[in-house]
Amino acid sequence: MARTIPHRELRNNSSAVLREVQAGESIAISNHGEIVAILVPPGSRPGLRVRPARVRGGLAELDRVRLDGPVQDLLDDLRGDR
Repeated sequence: MARTIPHRELRNNSSAVLREVQAGESIAISNHGEIVAILVPPGSRPGLRVRPARVRGGLAELDRVRLDGPVQDLLDDLRGDR
């Protein structure tokens, strides 16, 4: 289990915290008692590695999508399926 620190400690001691993570420690960051992030050393979680994009080129090369309504409605619909 990762050690948990409040976000204030991360803000005030970021260099020391990052050195611990670099040394292999995982550290959970909390905000008002709720864990909101976990700092892990690179490579420690294979699913979180940065991968090259599957599509080459810039965003301008992507096909445009036309929506029939506000984007928020679409996002609400997508989140409802979870």
